[in-house]
Amino acid sequence: MTYAPPEENTLGTVLGRGKRREADATRRVIRAATPLRSSLGIGFIGVGAVVVLGLRSIYGLIWLVALWETYPNPLIALVAWVVLLVVVTVTVLVARSRVGELPNWMFALFLTGLALTIALDFTAIWPLNDIGRNATAAATGGMALIIVITTRRTIDIVIASSSIGLVFAVAMVLTTDPDPENYAPQVTALAFVVLPSIIGLVLVKGFRALVQLELDRVLVQSTVSAPRFAVGMMASEELARLDLAAEELLDSVCTGRTKLPLDPKTASVAASLATELRLHLIEGRRETWLYHAITESDLLGKVVTLADKGSLAGLLDPQQRDGLLSAVWLLISDTVKSAGRSVQISVGPVTQSVETGYGRKITIPIALTITGVSRNKVDPATWEALRRIGQYNDSTQNSTLRVDVDCLVDNPADQ
Repeated sequence: MTYAPPEENTLGTVLGRGKRREADATRRVIRAATPLRSSLGIGFIGVGAVVVLGLRSIYGLIWLVALWETYPNPLIALVAWVVLLVVVTVTVLVARSRVGELPNWMFALFLTGLALTIALDFTAIWPLNDIGRNATAAATGGMALIIVITTRRTIDIVIASSSIGLVFAVAMVLTTDPDPENYAPQVTALAFVVLPSIIGLVLVKGFRALVQLELDRVLVQSTVSAPRFAVGMMASEELARLDLAAEELLDSVCTGRTKLPLDPKTASVAASLATELRLHLIEGRRETWLYHAITESDLLGKVVTLADKGSLAGLLDPQQRDGLLSAVWLLISDTVKSAGRSVQISVGPVTQSVETGYGRKITIPIALTITGVSRNKVDPATWEALRRIGQYNDSTQNSTLRVDVDCLVDNPADQ
């Protein structure tokens, strides 16, 4: 095996392209930790959608039997149900056998089946001039979109649901007399066709946001037990790639696959590996757990800024770290109430050294400046988290809340 230069360097830059965002490493860890949709609960949402659609189908079939004698073409309505059941069954089987999005060809086949179902059902009930009261398979077909809301993009479902709703609305206008007694059945039928998929989209979007938030919190929480100075999750991954690239290069030289002296291209790669290794060794000397918790979080990195010139956050014990991280998280994790919020954390400098019953401690002042929030809007759990850091005082000016915490930590000179 000959040595092959890496496609990207260990700083995360793809050779010949641009730099990646730092959050890419977090996303790779999330994808590796959640190989199946069901592990996040998305698969169970899909099962629930199938159950709901099954109940709706039973309801529709009961109405088909009840209205059988009144249908001008009942056999066509029955064929519409057969087409719908076959399409739904095939779609569910394909969706459960694959991880990720439903294939485009299967989604197109699914939509074609729904269109055929609606066309057949409308053909069967058109002479009755009352789509809202008599549609059975067509109404269930519109609701059938809920079984693919977890496997297709939001825009796909919105377009399909809107199109079906438009077809129903046009058919109702063309066939139903403009009588006030007919308004309620038509509107109800239209709501049963369109609203289930829209409501399902809202629920799935909220669930995915919740899962992403919790995964981000779990990944950030791992920094609480890190040493005072350490590399972050992304840097650890890059160091692993660096180690592999260096081993491959050295093994290639030792086994004679790469001849000495090195050709210019291989020598350039070796020099790049050495430079990147030195950079990693240097940058890990001043970066604390709090720096990595903020920069490697998709949520915290957008709204939290850190000023810690002395790298004093690394002196906090695990309980104090957890309290600080929990307080910041509670301040910004509510996506509804936190629009426009930002948090600035200032750590240090050391103010004094005090003697306690547990030995000599030093006081590190930590200031949290939160904009866009008033004191009475802060979750009570935030104050409990701040107490785990140390004694605090809070003040409010305009729309800015400031919290000053005196954090007692072990004197590093005594360790």
